[in-house]
Amino acid sequence: MLAKVMSCAVVGLEGALVQVEVDHSRGLPSLTLVGLPDAAVKESMDRVRTAIKNAGAEFPRHRLTINLAPADLRKEGPAYDLPIAIGALIASEQIYADVSDAMFVGELSLDSSVRHTNGILSMAATAREQGLKTIYVPVQDAPEAALMPGLTVIPVPDLGSLIRHLNGVERIPPFEHVLDAGQLSQPLYATDLAVIKGQEHCKRALEVAAAGGHCVLLSGPPGAGKTLLARAVPSIMPSLSIEEALEITKVYSVSGLLPADTPLVTQRPFRAPHHTISHAGLVGGGQWPRPGEVSLAHRGVLFLDELPEFGPRVLEVLRQPLEDKVVTISRAQGTLTFPANFMLIAAMNPCPCGYYGDPTHECTCSLATVSRYQRRISGPLLDRIDIHLDVPRVEYDKLTDDRLGEPSAAVRARVEKARAIQRERFGVDGEGTRIPQRGPRIITNADMGPNEVREHCRLDDSGRALLRAAVQQLGMSARAFHRILKLARTIADLDGAEDIKTHHLAEALQYRPRRS
Repeated sequence: MLAKVMSCAVVGLEGALVQVEVDHSRGLPSLTLVGLPDAAVKESMDRVRTAIKNAGAEFPRHRLTINLAPADLRKEGPAYDLPIAIGALIASEQIYADVSDAMFVGELSLDSSVRHTNGILSMAATAREQGLKTIYVPVQDAPEAALMPGLTVIPVPDLGSLIRHLNGVERIPPFEHVLDAGQLSQPLYATDLAVIKGQEHCKRALEVAAAGGHCVLLSGPPGAGKTLLARAVPSIMPSLSIEEALEITKVYSVSGLLPADTPLVTQRPFRAPHHTISHAGLVGGGQWPRPGEVSLAHRGVLFLDELPEFGPRVLEVLRQPLEDKVVTISRAQGTLTFPANFMLIAAMNPCPCGYYGDPTHECTCSLATVSRYQRRISGPLLDRIDIHLDVPRVEYDKLTDDRLGEPSAAVRARVEKARAIQRERFGVDGEGTRIPQRGPRIITNADMGPNEVREHCRLDDSGRALLRAAVQQLGMSARAFHRILKLARTIADLDGAEDIKTHHLAEALQYRPRRS
């Protein structure tokens, strides 16, 4: 008898439907598995055989042929254990249910229990897109699968329970879950702007960056507070929309980093890789590419401390994702694209000893050493950073002042108002979903392209005169020119102004480096 059971593969971040065909025919006992399986899938047959026996069923005694279609799609991981077992039991007439509109995903233990599988959210999305009505997943993955509306999610504790469920002996109740915006309330953060002494101009710049999704470079002596400022940035960013939360959750689910008790990521990511990271670890890669740190920081913050200590090749791979907001990885087998729309916060010392330009500590580095150190960061990469900040040493009087600064909650309220203006401008509703027929998917001012800059960043005569003088004096590139306009647009949004005024443009210009 021939049985067909639907399952799913994950390619990049997207699911691909896989049909598990199991044929049970008379002949000497044998087992054939085809369909481009990897080693983990080939090993699944020993797990499936033992799990079926421990579930109280009988493994088919005659010839068993299993095909994973389409045959040209590589199948990897243990997620096919459950559909193979169900297909074998249907083919051997131990299960009589119609499973043509269902998807099965899960790894089997030897005792027949069903274990966690990565990428459940992508698989559930594929099941819904393909018109399937039911998805059978491990119990611990049911909350994640239920994030996708329109599907009946059946949490499977073990293979024996699933056999009884499909034969109508003992039904497994579906998992009920309702996704609403209440789950995305602003979480508590370890670092609040209120506890950071001084650095008021830096706090203002970080507010502008959070409001428009702009990148920031912090430069200053050791102990000035660069890392503390960077770690406070998530506390002033707006709450996640449901669509943003699902995007982040999909990345973490595929990467295997989604905690078992956290079906939905509700906090913006903050990733801070060490400077010894490889370029594949940063942007993703491997023989079968997986998301890197830039994708794990999607819709959040990527913090690179001690920026010049990163390898030149590692830093240069950031240039494309900073422009395109995605990472494209090509291999002989195909090309994969991962999302990478993050805020880059980088920190560095001005020289190897850290005290170049410091009024209280003498720098021990020669000018040639300082120049070589600063040249570790290429001009094209610096050109892609919107805000360049000098972080000075905090004076003693400010350090000992008992008064707290403005809390992050107050700053976040202004940021959220500015983001609301941008959502309206770019045709994005309150849940983060693009309103149909309103152009490409743009959420913040930093996402704007040349056409959007031309439409939304118009200047009056005095503003054009100021910008002309700045371009001539600073020698700005065309990219820097557009980034200045986008930054000024964000400052105007924070001010609640419909048009960009001269003082908005002046503030944006002060955030550009003198060596632009």
